[in-house]
Amino acid sequence: MPHTADGPRPEAPVPTPEAGSAQTPQRPSAPGAPQTRAPEPSPVPPIPQTGAGQDPPGADGTTVPRQRQAVAPRHEEPYEPLPSAPEHGGVAQPSGSPAPPGPSARSGPPALPGRPPHPGRSAERDPLVHPDPRTTADAAAVENLLRCWAREARLPAPDDGVLRVPLPASGVTLVVPVRHWSPTGWHRFGPAALADAPGHRAPLDAVTVAALLGRETAGTAQSAPGSGAAGGVGIAGGAVLHTTELVARVADSVRRTAAFLHDRRQHPADGPDRFLSAEQALLLGHPLHPAPKSREGLTEAEERPFSPELRGSFPLHWVAVAPSVCAAESAWTERGRHVPAEQLTARLAGAGLALRDSCAALPLHPWQWREVRHRPETAALLDAGLLRDLGPFGAPWHPTSSVRTVYRSDAPAMLKLSLGLRITNSRRENLRKELHRGTEVHRLLRTGLARAWHAAHPGFDIVRDPAWLAVDDQDGAPVPGLDVVIRHNPFAPADDVTCLAGLVSPGRPGAGSRLAEVVTELAARTGRPRQAVAAEWFLRYLEQVVRPVLWLDGEAGIALEAHQQNTLLLLDADGWPAGGRFRDNQGYYFRESRRADLDARLPGIGARSDTFVPDAVTDERFTYYLAINNVFGLVGALGSQGIADERLLLVAFRRFLATAAADPGRPRSTLPALLLDSPVLRCKANLLTRLQGLDELVGPVDTQSVYVTIANPLHA
Repeated sequence: MPHTADGPRPEAPVPTPEAGSAQTPQRPSAPGAPQTRAPEPSPVPPIPQTGAGQDPPGADGTTVPRQRQAVAPRHEEPYEPLPSAPEHGGVAQPSGSPAPPGPSARSGPPALPGRPPHPGRSAERDPLVHPDPRTTADAAAVENLLRCWAREARLPAPDDGVLRVPLPASGVTLVVPVRHWSPTGWHRFGPAALADAPGHRAPLDAVTVAALLGRETAGTAQSAPGSGAAGGVGIAGGAVLHTTELVARVADSVRRTAAFLHDRRQHPADGPDRFLSAEQALLLGHPLHPAPKSREGLTEAEERPFSPELRGSFPLHWVAVAPSVCAAESAWTERGRHVPAEQLTARLAGAGLALRDSCAALPLHPWQWREVRHRPETAALLDAGLLRDLGPFGAPWHPTSSVRTVYRSDAPAMLKLSLGLRITNSRRENLRKELHRGTEVHRLLRTGLARAWHAAHPGFDIVRDPAWLAVDDQDGAPVPGLDVVIRHNPFAPADDVTCLAGLVSPGRPGAGSRLAEVVTELAARTGRPRQAVAAEWFLRYLEQVVRPVLWLDGEAGIALEAHQQNTLLLLDADGWPAGGRFRDNQGYYFRESRRADLDARLPGIGARSDTFVPDAVTDERFTYYLAINNVFGLVGALGSQGIADERLLLVAFRRFLATAAADPGRPRSTLPALLLDSPVLRCKANLLTRLQGLDELVGPVDTQSVYVTIANPLHA
């Protein structure tokens, strides 16, 4: 039952749309309109579309989006109610209907032409299930490094099942058995060794591989991996200064990963809060990052309370902020009444916090307060009595997969805290423009855009960031690192909500990924082949998550940075995709070409949030985050874990994109046509970004990270 400031209120039951209702007719193209692309035939039968039905009228005559039955909000929304989605995602096949065929039963066109050689799976034991967690952690790190290098240097698939990596800067060649060669880049490798080394040699560890690869980037006139220049395997001069840093971070990541695996194997059972358990499931981290679990500056004593992988928790550190230096903004409402950010944080602190003189309560990460209190701007405000240290207080909060966003099962909000640790590629301190961006997007959606979006795609929404609180100095300038984003928490502990990165992550004790468990259980329950179930699961995912994201880009010119960690998937009781949510107040790209349209919706939009981006940059980022990281990453996970044939899923994705590109209805996203037509794609290069020492939160959006050109697997 939702909570409000005035106590609980009953919820009226809301009808759920029935599958197969309200089919949308195809409209003819207007004269002179661009030619639409005919959908491609596919070996995978289409998922039946479901209409949203007609929403029930509200008291004011407007439509009220339905509430999902699978994931009901626990607290009153600070915005329009979340819509419902059909049971099982509205895409269940009738009993006895034919399942999507496996590769041997493929009809229609053949699998993608020119597919790379597939050496198959090694019979050796998978190192990711080795009984020694240190061995598992090191093997995972070596595979990450090799995956990064294979992608960023555009290495071809080997013909004989052995990858050879010449390293001229060191005068050696790496030889690595290939356990699985992935069209989407999620390769699996065996132990790495040096060519011509004695047969009894020990495998190379991750630190050694990192050092060897780092040396190859230390040229002054070499071209970037993936640039296409003959023989180029390095980047322009300057990266030599960061090779030692890379090696140190890889070592740190391996050590922490081993600790996470050891702890999880000792305590495998998840807790009762399903959302929190999913946030704690990402044990190995990003499969295409050289040091995904490195946390520079976090001591061993701090590791346990501050790590989601160790199921940590801690009380927040509170600071009283004088009104003269308090900056805040809120679009949070309850029963139509505005709730200031200062009231929200005081409520989250609970009774007993020693506030006085109309000061605001600012929650901070304990590590951040230890770091920031000695900075000159903070010290000056403490000396002037404008900040007052209140110390740790209140119930413990749990770090989620981002480490810095914290969650409490009984709280109406999550808190996105600044945290100056370097996690993956960036120090995670909020920027003031990002705080404005969260409230701005919330207000934009409330102009009617969300209602139209929910009518078209009732199972998808954005987890809103409708309020924030921060500190200015005495001249009115933002003080970095002293701020909090107040994020709405729409989930109950029983809701089956998981970030996609955690769902596909291997490393669960004795079980691989949760996605493998879900698909295997569905296959056993339905009596269908696992590959057929995986193909249907993938198609449902495209409908429930990818199509709504494409709608928002086409309709409003807003591209979401929907990588796997920002993408939350709602699963029904059987494990099928039933809806999705996007989270991240950093991750919006407003297309420059749509500035006038967006300004008409919300005058002055972008003035403080700095969210408008040239269309070419938007296309590059949208391609990487939604297509490469999200969808290709899902395809790669299903393939590398032996759940499905990647080539069959890529054919299905092509058909989905062709349908999206050919839709003669409302404005279309440009992404489907780009993915279908371009033989190459621009892709973020995490290894090179790390070697160049770039912080992805600093500087212009088009130069925050290194991008390289890779082959489009849809054209392989």
